[in-house]
Amino acid sequence: MSSAEANKRHAALAEELRRHDHAYYVLAEPTISDRDYDRLYRELLDLEVAHPELATADSPSQRVGGKPVSEFPEHRHAVPMMSLDNTYSFGELAEFQARVEKLLPEAELDWTIEPKIDGLAVSLRYENGSLAVGATRGDGVSGDDITGNL
Repeated sequence: MSSAEANKRHAALAEELRRHDHAYYVLAEPTISDRDYDRLYRELLDLEVAHPELATADSPSQRVGGKPVSEFPEHRHAVPMMSLDNTYSFGELAEFQARVEKLLPEAELDWTIEPKIDGLAVSLRYENGSLAVGATRGDGVSGDDITGNL
């Protein structure tokens, strides 16, 4: 694929992913399945690996989750809430394990594998046994302070 073709396809994918993100995170009305979204997202990532200049700060690949909702106070997470990539085959799972073993060669690894269940990711912080803060994941750096709703 030429650089011009990659640029055009990347722009189209980024726009499509932004539309789906808005429908999912803001409107709470998903427009495609998670699997179809992940396929588009993976194609975008593959383009960015092949053409690193496409991985700009405004690319959908550079964010996790959604922006905080304005009705709630913003809470900045003490530790960022990150996300793992989805895996759809045993080959991808084996690649993930190989990467972890390379990073942690001395570690004994045990795995628990569960089906992905979509829902709301929250961080709960307790102080002296009492809930101090409950916050949504938001964009991974800051989310909505929902303590009053818990």
